[in-house]
Amino acid sequence: MSSEEEIEIDQAIIKKSLYGITAEPTYSGVLSFMRRKYTKDLTGADVAISGVPLDLMVSNRPGTRFGPEAIRKASAMLETIHPYTWNFNPYDRLAVIDYGDCLFDHGKPATITDSIYKHARKIVDAGVFMMTFGGDHFISYPLIKAHAEKYGPLSLIHFDAHSDTWDYEDEDIHDHGNMFRRAYKEGLINSKKSVQVGIRTKNPETYGYNILYAPWVHENGPKSTVAEIKKIVGDNKTYLTFDIDCLDPAYAPGTGTPVMGGLTSYQALEIIRGLTGINYAGMDVVEVSPAYDHANITAIAAATIAADLLCVLAHDKGPLADK
Repeated sequence: MSSEEEIEIDQAIIKKSLYGITAEPTYSGVLSFMRRKYTKDLTGADVAISGVPLDLMVSNRPGTRFGPEAIRKASAMLETIHPYTWNFNPYDRLAVIDYGDCLFDHGKPATITDSIYKHARKIVDAGVFMMTFGGDHFISYPLIKAHAEKYGPLSLIHFDAHSDTWDYEDEDIHDHGNMFRRAYKEGLINSKKSVQVGIRTKNPETYGYNILYAPWVHENGPKSTVAEIKKIVGDNKTYLTFDIDCLDPAYAPGTGTPVMGGLTSYQALEIIRGLTGINYAGMDVVEVSPAYDHANITAIAAATIAADLLCVLAHDKGPLADK
């Protein structure tokens, strides 16, 4: 490359416009999500990417505090191969920033929930759509709380191997296995208009959540799954959460509580790509644990899922939406 052809790298720092993309080496530079600009300035932003590097609420293997970093790093190569299957560049339609990570004091566990909640409220109250990377799945609870306070009781589209509605004798336990029970009990979620997809563990109490177990998805396929999800949530304001262990461990080994029999990468992406036209409030992708990953395939899966979710939002954006 001649000096005249050289481009400045680290677009996450120097890029002025929040729109568009600029090619950079996939192995260097500042690794924001898909090279979006790192900034705390929410002015003009449609979507803020944020990380919550937490793994204090896990019940099995820790390590998800490194999830947001891994997803961002894996996303560096997506700018040249994405948006596959979509006929537009999402960054021509959406102004997306990387807001960085939520700061909390891990030495004061009792303060963490409120720290995540306040972090989310700052973004949500600014009218900016929030996409969050975990971190263990508990982070969805304070995130949903912040969104429900703005929009009212939410529908939940929940991709997972586990229902995360477990009962504990101690109501004060904060854990990545009971937050959707807590959200239901507090009136943050309308469970009858919510759906859990890919579940393959047994929980006797559903709290009214509609469940599309993994065998049902395998038998009926992505198109029927999309139709069922849309029928359940309707036009209610909806929060989407994707626990990476919804995927079979063959496709996502880097997670804390892997369960055999999960969705394939193809199934997950086909379902997500069908979930346009939904009244979304916020989204998260969680439970990536790089220490158990192999060749970054779990992080790549999470980054690709997040990129496709941005395409879903871009598809539905105002007059630019494809009809």
